[in-house]
Amino acid sequence: MTIAVVPGSFDPITAGHIDIIKRAAEIYDEVVVGIVVNPNKRCLFSLDARVDMVKEAIGWTDKIRVDAFDGLLVEFVRMHDARVIIRGLRAVSDFEHEFQMAQLNRRLDPEVETIFVMASPEYAYLSSSIVKEIARYGGNINGLVPPNVEKLLRDALA
Repeated sequence: MTIAVVPGSFDPITAGHIDIIKRAAEIYDEVVVGIVVNPNKRCLFSLDARVDMVKEAIGWTDKIRVDAFDGLLVEFVRMHDARVIIRGLRAVSDFEHEFQMAQLNRRLDPEVETIFVMASPEYAYLSSSIVKEIARYGGNINGLVPPNVEKLLRDALA
């Protein structure tokens, strides 16, 4: 059984994130969405809110699980008996940072492989930061995030 981990802060989860997660679930037997506590990011939503948000956005499936973690990604991967990290790439600018992280993770655990998945063209411009900015100024975020997230964003920024 091959298990892959899709890590991120998901503050909030976007249509682009969901696309990567669902595409990973088509390839791997199981996908664990790992919601990280990142001390370098100031999140709009609490960790518990992000976990609930992602669970609702993904819907129920026996192929995708959602879990939170604080610490090294490779330890989270090992904890879930996974050997693959899935990272979405939107542009060349994403690659440089993700490449460094993949090399560091490989140094920490040579048995863990990072697989890069290119963003679908319709989501190549999309990020959580952009969605929050659009929502903050009252712009239309319909289709950029799932309906449950759209409501949560509007409420959080009201």
